[in-house]
Amino acid sequence: MTQFGATWQGEGPLRGDDASAAIPSAADAPAIGPRGAGAAPADGPRVDQPVTAAFHSPTPVDLRLTLAPLGHGPSDPAFRLRPDEAWLARRTDRGGATLRLRGDPDFRSAITIVATAWGPGAADALDAVPGLAGLLDDPSALVVASPLLRDLQRRHAGLRLPRSGQLVLHLAAAVTEQKVTGTEAHAAWAGLLRGHGELAPYPGPAAPRLRLPPTTAILASIRYFELHRVGLERRRAEVLAAIGRRGAEIETLTTLAPGEAMARLQRIPGIGPWSAAEAVRLAFGDPDAVSVADAHLPDLVAWALAREPRGDDARMLELLAPYAGQRARVARLLEVSRIEPPRRGPRFSPRDIRGL
Repeated sequence: MTQFGATWQGEGPLRGDDASAAIPSAADAPAIGPRGAGAAPADGPRVDQPVTAAFHSPTPVDLRLTLAPLGHGPSDPAFRLRPDEAWLARRTDRGGATLRLRGDPDFRSAITIVATAWGPGAADALDAVPGLAGLLDDPSALVVASPLLRDLQRRHAGLRLPRSGQLVLHLAAAVTEQKVTGTEAHAAWAGLLRGHGELAPYPGPAAPRLRLPPTTAILASIRYFELHRVGLERRRAEVLAAIGRRGAEIETLTTLAPGEAMARLQRIPGIGPWSAAEAVRLAFGDPDAVSVADAHLPDLVAWALAREPRGDDARMLELLAPYAGQRARVARLLEVSRIEPPRRGPRFSPRDIRGL
């Protein structure tokens, strides 16, 4: 397991470029009046003194590739990935926090991860940085004979699997992504946070304006028809409400082994193996949580590892079997490889239920 150290220090002025571009469909997702959010300035509650820590890794970490799965589309209101830094809005037991991560000497090959946090949950947010930045991950655990995978390991040696520790967050995001196109999923997630999340602590004009994801209490209170306006039909809306009602129970699953947590998540109506794997992989940093019933992954695995243009779950699992324990890491390497199986027509057509 990678070893790391942390040092605490003061923080100078912020710097940074403008927010990254957003896809119009998500940016245009309508806001619905938030429930239970306290009054705050239009750009978020102001904060004064940041808290900073530096975390050291013995090998370079590609923070861009490592952190990217934590965002749900380029317009995720809780996440912003820039060329030289990442920003996250994070709920903690002590309150909300805005977290910025930078790399030294470079964001794509960081030996030192410099983390700065603002807000009442700042200290707790910094405690999460080793997991978020992949410093708790061990990429050397994947031993491969395939020339392709060896080459991908070499070219993406800085890739790590993040561990957020937030199971409810990723389970809710996975529900918004069930059986829809990526554009629809990103728009639904953005609309959910804009309508029912709170403004995150706002450090100043160099920072993006982020929103905290809804609390479990808010998720439990949303009436299903309110979410039609962001593209969520009754089934997914009611699954989100169930997650809210069982939020405390779900978070206790982070004390279990990843496989046991996945099995228990699937006892929740509306949560199948795909949603459970998506949530566990990000919350636990589980290198083996491969997503079955995915619309694209079986074809990618079949094409990359066997030059077969089409694959199903059974064939994907057969090809990944030699890498048991590290199957999700193999899948992630293939995702960043830019290998593309032969194209075929879309499986899903976008739907518009906002007028229902």
